[in-house]
Amino acid sequence: MLLTITYTGHDTPDLGYLLYKNPSRAQVFDLAFGRARVFYPEVSDQRTTATLLLDIDPVTLTRGRQGKGLFDYVNDRPYVSSSFMSVALAKVFGTAMTGRADAHQELSDSPLDLTATVTMLPCRTDPSLLRDVFEPLGYEVSYETFILDESFPDWGDSPYVNLTLTGKVRLRDLLSHLYVLIPVFDKQKHYWIGQAEVDKLLRFGADWLPRHPARDFIASRYLGHFRELTTEAIRRLDAEIAPASDTDSDDDATPNPQTALNPQRMAAVVEALKQSGARSVIDLGCGEGNLLQLLLADGQFTRITGMDVQVRALRRASARLRLEEAGDAKRERVTLFQGSLAYTDARLKGYDAAAVVEVIEHMDLGRLPAFEQAVFQVAHPKTVVLTTPNREYNAKYQHLHDGLRHHDHRFEWTRAEFARWAGATAAKYGYEVDVHPVGEQDELAGAPTQMAVFTCA
Repeated sequence: MLLTITYTGHDTPDLGYLLYKNPSRAQVFDLAFGRARVFYPEVSDQRTTATLLLDIDPVTLTRGRQGKGLFDYVNDRPYVSSSFMSVALAKVFGTAMTGRADAHQELSDSPLDLTATVTMLPCRTDPSLLRDVFEPLGYEVSYETFILDESFPDWGDSPYVNLTLTGKVRLRDLLSHLYVLIPVFDKQKHYWIGQAEVDKLLRFGADWLPRHPARDFIASRYLGHFRELTTEAIRRLDAEIAPASDTDSDDDATPNPQTALNPQRMAAVVEALKQSGARSVIDLGCGEGNLLQLLLADGQFTRITGMDVQVRALRRASARLRLEEAGDAKRERVTLFQGSLAYTDARLKGYDAAAVVEVIEHMDLGRLPAFEQAVFQVAHPKTVVLTTPNREYNAKYQHLHDGLRHHDHRFEWTRAEFARWAGATAAKYGYEVDVHPVGEQDELAGAPTQMAVFTCA
């Protein structure tokens, strides 16, 4: 079985520093089930490829020294990418998976133009599931299929594919995605699945799995469909999801409780959407539906959609909007679905405008590039209205959580920082942007909320 990782760009031999494997020489690693070899078939300033070749001893598998004799003498294990490949990844590229790169830490922390090819990946279900699983992680997905037996074409395609993933991602993320997802498609691990597998799933999937649209499918497959283990994993993944909704606004900390901030913020967003001329709007991170309710009351908006990562929030939004008792006209006008802004999603396309209200501050800064790609490149509405707290205004609040307005905020920007990000994002994706204050303004600190209105140039 073979895995290749290709880095294109500038100074690409630096891939060797990230993998801790010297491009100038081949290396061999002894494993319990065979040997792993790492070598570089191409090295240049613009393109470098690292290859992991796994050579499994079939006799070891069948005699029980590895895998406890789980495999027959005739089996596909020595020839396909499976849980053996995942184990080899962790053993051979373990340091790279942690993201530690010593003198090259900045490169390790940066998204790189990477292409990974996994040969002979078992895909015993519909191969289109490969797109459902990998595309939300920001990859372009292609795969090569084969006729099972050219002598008997009626038998159909082989259950194996050669998978190619291309994207701008950190190397550590690519390795963790492969580590978890290769066994998801193979469905036949070579070792016992127990509590330790739940811990590994949470450890290697912590940065991306909680909000993945196919999270439950991935967890169930990775854990061998063991119901108790899957239930525990999903419960722990739910605990990792930030309550990024309009219910955790900063109004409780407002220095002037007579002037509630959230209604002002919602009114400003609705007005910006109206001024844009939008008729179809998607509220990304809709929470319990405060904004949706205001949009529904305005006849200008004929198609309204709410997306949130939390099913519980969507249920409350449905109750707030009374969708269960709504007539056909209202049901056709309003849609709710579960999803995450950390991943690309084709369902975000086709709207005149998108609202992102008090959401991005709940994301890790490292996930912002994925958010930008999902909203501004993939969805690409004509207008995006986005709000976030103004950190400078926090001096006027009491009882803050580590200087931030909510315990789950990962960051908050000053006005200058927000303006820089908004300007750079607009320029990158072909938008123009205007930044506006929202709420009562202080002479020194500005307004409590800052709102950016992106308009497609």
